[in-house]
Amino acid sequence: MSETVNRPRLAVRKTYKLFVGGKFPRSESGRTYLVQDSNVSLASRKDVRDAVVAARAAVKGWAGATAYNRGQILYRVAEMLEGRRDQFVALGCSVSEVDEAIDRWVWYAGWSDKITQVYGSANPVAGPYFNLSSPEQTGVVGIVAPADSALLGLVSVIAPAIVTGNTVVVLAAEQAPLAAITLAEVLATSDLPGGVVNLLTGRAAETAPWLASHADVNALDLAGVTDPELARSLEEAAAGTLKRVLRPSAAGPVDWTADPGLGRMKSFLEMKTVWHPKGV
Repeated sequence: MSETVNRPRLAVRKTYKLFVGGKFPRSESGRTYLVQDSNVSLASRKDVRDAVVAARAAVKGWAGATAYNRGQILYRVAEMLEGRRDQFVALGCSVSEVDEAIDRWVWYAGWSDKITQVYGSANPVAGPYFNLSSPEQTGVVGIVAPADSALLGLVSVIAPAIVTGNTVVVLAAEQAPLAAITLAEVLATSDLPGGVVNLLTGRAAETAPWLASHADVNALDLAGVTDPELARSLEEAAAGTLKRVLRPSAAGPVDWTADPGLGRMKSFLEMKTVWHPKGV
């Protein structure tokens, strides 16, 4: 018998890739950047376009799913995240932040089949017909993720957008992308259809302008934009295609641990009003 040779093992180093259409491709440019002691894909303009195509393709199926089913999937995300708590802590997230992120998924899951009852209405009109208003998804939402809360802040901008039937293209925080891509791995194993969440890593200053000007993006959430000049230029680019824009907080950094309220969900809803005759 040959003797077992004891020799040091080389660990398999991980390259953190993009998350587009339910898959994990490298940037089409082949670029990476070193951050948090890891190689991370550096997204390009073409990656933004690919992510928007994937998000648009997923809108019909995701918006057409029942609110109850979307809630089930968000709750499944919480379940899978619960099972990977230690991994996120190892990436630098505090235990309390991970727990709050899990709870935030559960909170939004519970709203999936209730938001219509809160914002929908039967409108009083003079005539032989019903007049009903109900909220519907805006479509594809571009999000610049906050840098000050790598996990909880990220969940707090993704969950309210997708729970109502939107799909998203998210630009992860440039200096804290590992939690974002690891969250993408959670989403990929949580029954979430491919393309509902697409996540790009790299420099928001490079990729956000292409997202803001893309004609197939319906809305922008600029939560992670801290440069006033960049925020202004993105709003100007979005105006060309009449996008709805959720501006960064003028009051300073957002407390992501606070009660999220319904504001972000409402920001990416459109009201549809239907007139229906009654009587003979």
